[in-house]
Amino acid sequence: MQVGSKYYESLWFDENDPGEVKVIDQQRLPWEFQIVVLENVEEVYLAIREMTVRGAPVIGVLAAFGMYLNAYNHADDPQLQERLDHAAEYLISSRPTAVNLAHAVREQQKVYYALSDLAAIPAALLKRALEMLEAEKVACRRIGEYGYALIRELSENKKGKPVNILTHCNAGWLATIDYGTALAPVYEAHIQGIPVHVWVDETRPRNQGARLTMWELEQAGVPCTLVADNVGGHLMQHGMVDIVLVGSDHTTQMGDTANKIGTYLKALAAQDNHIPFFVALPFSTIDMALQDGITDIEIEQRAARELIEMEGMMGSQLKKVNIVPPETPVVNYVFDVTPARLITGLITEKGICEASEKGIDSLLEQ
Repeated sequence: MQVGSKYYESLWFDENDPGEVKVIDQQRLPWEFQIVVLENVEEVYLAIREMTVRGAPVIGVLAAFGMYLNAYNHADDPQLQERLDHAAEYLISSRPTAVNLAHAVREQQKVYYALSDLAAIPAALLKRALEMLEAEKVACRRIGEYGYALIRELSENKKGKPVNILTHCNAGWLATIDYGTALAPVYEAHIQGIPVHVWVDETRPRNQGARLTMWELEQAGVPCTLVADNVGGHLMQHGMVDIVLVGSDHTTQMGDTANKIGTYLKALAAQDNHIPFFVALPFSTIDMALQDGITDIEIEQRAARELIEMEGMMGSQLKKVNIVPPETPVVNYVFDVTPARLITGLITEKGICEASEKGIDSLLEQ
């Protein structure tokens, strides 16, 4: 995506610097655009855990590069495979809900388990990480193409009036290397000249909608408006939303999806107001081992300070202030599960299907 006059992806590897992976610091946006250089598995772990990088597809790819960096930095270790096994569990522990993270790490384990020559491991892990990076980009581009058809149809029904889209959290290029999931159809529609307008939930407590989605859309020139998290139902009641598009960090075989906390409430409001509710996701977020999202998907709880504090720009410095007393009892669930029955359809790189085992299987069979 364009940032000013330059093209960026949210994560990249430069073959001239084989000991580094570069990412955009999402904690500094929208006030400062900074690039962070990661050189070892510990730095990758912290970048994921502290949400310098967030979004299921991109943290999966970053974890794959984390495995590579660990092998690159310890290529002479005769116990390299054991070291990598330790790094694998370490990385997986950083964020428990997003299935892409564990999937990417397990894929890297398959790579080095298949090798008897320890010297070949770093290059093999790099090759697989680069393949994952490219696969996510291709998947998101195709999601945009399939989802675009939905927006085009709505535009035709509205006789060219702007299509109003509600989204929650950030499921754009920052979260997915490039293009995005939920935002990919929006970008494609904008490129194709279809008038669109996006209602952007602030997405408490870390405000990824306000800070990241608004920044992305403004960079792309897409008309957008920031709203408080609880405004969505009101907008739907008054005919101000034509479609809801959200992403997913973890999807079950039956079509249940886990996304940022508050997504479930948007799905309930959409159903009550007969508004299509679509979840955009690459197949890499589908966990075929899980049946019931509500009971089977582990929901991450994060630090109380994310609710107690607010961060913003004061003068030229980023500052945090307490919005309640520090000793306030807090529980901070950061994802919820939207049952398949509330989802109009899943937009994937293989096509659009109903949110069900039958629907998912129909695309897998193609």
